Amino acid sequence: MNIRSLLLGSTAVLIALSDARAVDAVAVAEPESTEYIKVCDVYGSGYFYIPGTETCLRIGGDVLYDIGLGHVGSYDGARTSDLRTGEDQGTWRNNARLTFKTWTGQETELGTLKTYTETRMDFGNRNAYSGTDSPQNYAFNRGVKLAFTWIQLGGLRVGKDWSAFHVFTGHAGDVLNKMLVPHGGYEANVVQYYFDSGNGFSAVASLEEGSGVVGTIDSYVPHVVGGVKYMQGWGAIAGVVAYDSNYESLAGKVRVDVNVTNEFSLFGTFGYGSYGKLSDNSINTIDAHRRSFYKFWGGNWAFWAGATYRFNEKTSFNLQVSGDQLKDYGLTANAVYTAFAGLIITAEIDYDHYGDFGAGMVDPSNVNWTKADKKNSVGGIIRFQHSF
Repeated sequence: MNIRSLLLGSTAVLIALSDARAVDAVAVAEPESTEYIKVCDVYGSGYFYIPGTETCLRIGGDVLYDIGLGHVGSYDGARTSDLRTGEDQGTWRNNARLTFKTWTGQETELGTLKTYTETRMDFGNRNAYSGTDSPQNYAFNRGVKLAFTWIQLGGLRVGKDWSAFHVFTGHAGDVLNKMLVPHGGYEANVVQYYFDSGNGFSAVASLEEGSGVVGTIDSYVPHVVGGVKYMQGWGAIAGVVAYDSNYESLAGKVRVDVNVTNEFSLFGTFGYGSYGKLSDNSINTIDAHRRSFYKFWGGNWAFWAGATYRFNEKTSFNLQVSGDQLKDYGLTANAVYTAFAGLIITAEIDYDHYGDFGAGMVDPSNVNWTKADKKNSVGGIIRFQHSF
């Protein structure tokens, strides 16, 4: 009886000690730490702090779908071949695009450090004709395109951007097809410095690599762009000058914006470029046909003008007219409707006039820029775009 009592007592003691250790273990255990995403409102809406850093990040993008019809020369239509008969015929020109964007911002002793990236992915057929090499203008994935990727510290920006020759003065209107009369190349690796006085005056200096066969620099000498701008409540006036180091040519543009009322605004741009060595086709290894990375237009001069009228917060109308010395003209008009926040619907009509169509290469720069197969081309496009 004594042995049994001793065994029972020992067992009870062991159980009690085990429970006590378990209680102690539970009490000692530390809860897992949880980091919450903090909103960063320093650089605008949509930013948040990257956990563990002072860097603010914003992630966004666009999804858009274009439906185009009409002539190829107006940048709207497409041609293909009938799969049964092989007959050439028109078809819709459709394109779907996903754009992914990132923005970052961080304050440093030398100023604000910013980055921006934009990557695009497209699926659709081409704004092109059917040919012997590709009779069927079929839809396909066009791969991934890096549109922008740059770093900016204070006023200094380096990376891939659009040329300051276009960005600084402003684009040729709020229309989809801005290039019926071309106003220059866009994509380039750049080293730029922006100056903003804070009272409406700003300036830019940019060293650029250019792009394409004719536009990419062929030595250690970069293309050079410089510009000044003055902006007030009435509008703005801006000018840029670009030096093409490949062909030693100059090009410039002057733009004036006028805010007639809060709803109605006008703009006008005039461009002029020298030929330099652009016309030395007999000795140039690569013929530029008198068109450089900056002076894309035909002849020495060109113009772009337009207007915007805002009916209300959701609806606006845009108009653009353009022309060059070779009597190439473009006319574009659209209506833009914001169905609700983030969804924009644009309906546009485009007209292109090819001045020397059928006249042959009477001028070395008489390049069929829009690949028009007739003197006058007309088309239209509807775009659905959602931004997030």
